[in-house]
Amino acid sequence: MSSDTETTAATATGGPATAGAAHTAYLLGLADDALIYSHRLSEWLTWAPMLEEDMAMANISLDLIGQARSIYTYVGSIDGTNRTEDDLAYWRDEREFRNVHLVEQRRGDFAQEMARMLWFAAYQKGLYAALSGSADAQLRAIAVKALKEVRYHYDHAAQWAVRLGDGTGESHDKMQAALTWVAPYVAELFSDDANSVAAADAGVGVLPSTLQAAAASAVADVLREATLEAPADSRWHARGGREGVHSEPMGYLLAEMQHLPRSHPGAAW
Repeated sequence: MSSDTETTAATATGGPATAGAAHTAYLLGLADDALIYSHRLSEWLTWAPMLEEDMAMANISLDLIGQARSIYTYVGSIDGTNRTEDDLAYWRDEREFRNVHLVEQRRGDFAQEMARMLWFAAYQKGLYAALSGSADAQLRAIAVKALKEVRYHYDHAAQWAVRLGDGTGESHDKMQAALTWVAPYVAELFSDDANSVAAADAGVGVLPSTLQAAAASAVADVLREATLEAPADSRWHARGGREGVHSEPMGYLLAEMQHLPRSHPGAAW
């Protein structure tokens, strides 16, 4: 029998034929982050400040869905369950999702979304750069593709942060307030949980804590150009998402996202 950090066999491409629980839980955290944030971004359609931004939000949302689909399909092939991407997206309950709190928070104003996207994309940029050297060949291939996408997500958010921060007095104040809003959720992105430690030890994953310095530096560069200040450290920090402990908005999000397949089980579309 394999331990949680070991695999029982290896495929010809270097990925595990059957993965341990820590390995698959780590992968699910990556996929859940992408899926839940893609849902939040999809809520901006028709609500973005201009038509071009509607299209940009839709494209970023689709990028994230693509990342989630690739990882879910892979997880279902190696965890011994043969679950599909739909099974993993629509038929798990709240406590089974392993995404961070940042991505599940309700849609706020546009400045808040750009602050959230800036931090999340800065994190993902470092994450997928590191995973491009993963010992898991399938994850490595997913990361190489995703890295190209998240670089665009970061640039998009950075341009808007500068545009708002170095714009009018009102836009500057809103962007500054948005950074304060997002601050309590940032630390969780870079917190090492048991599954990420196991994945990193196996050469499959990366410790989130090793990504923090580069992400913070990237965000700081944007804030300087935008004439914005990093908010003071928050007393309260979100935690527990990787263990399935979520905030109040998550239940409402899942109820909406999972409503159709759960109302019509077995339907194909």
